Amino acid sequence: MTPFYEHRQVVTFADTNVVGNVYFSHYFEWQGRCRERFLADQAPEVLQALAGDLVLVTADCSCEFFAELYALDEVSIRMSLGGIEANRVTMDFRYYRLGAGPARLVAGGRQTIACMRRDPAGALTPAEIPASLRRALDRYSPVTTP
Repeated sequence: MTPFYEHRQVVTFADTNVVGNVYFSHYFEWQGRCRERFLADQAPEVLQALAGDLVLVTADCSCEFFAELYALDEVSIRMSLGGIEANRVTMDFRYYRLGAGPARLVAGGRQTIACMRRDPAGALTPAEIPASLRRALDRYSPVTTP
């Protein structure tokens, strides 16, 4: 079983479009919300560093849709570590509709962030992934080390 960080929420009418289903851009917003809750819960030092010169840049983001979500559906957004390469972290997201019976997978996504530092002139340069973030991410890695 792959470990994951879970963020739950209820779909609001504001999340839906004129047809009544969730508008696609909200899935990306929810990825960000899940990521931010993860940082607040698991790596608060990173949030403090973001007030300084650390910058987390979203380098890539995607989502596939398998079923519709509607207002008042309860959604479980589950984030796991997809990989780490140099200063980049890739996170995998799975969106499940909760309710009676087993959770139903409705979408899957992926997001890659790059860790950067802003110099006094405002230019960004690649930066090492903060140790506290690496430790927090290790708990959600699909690969376990002996």
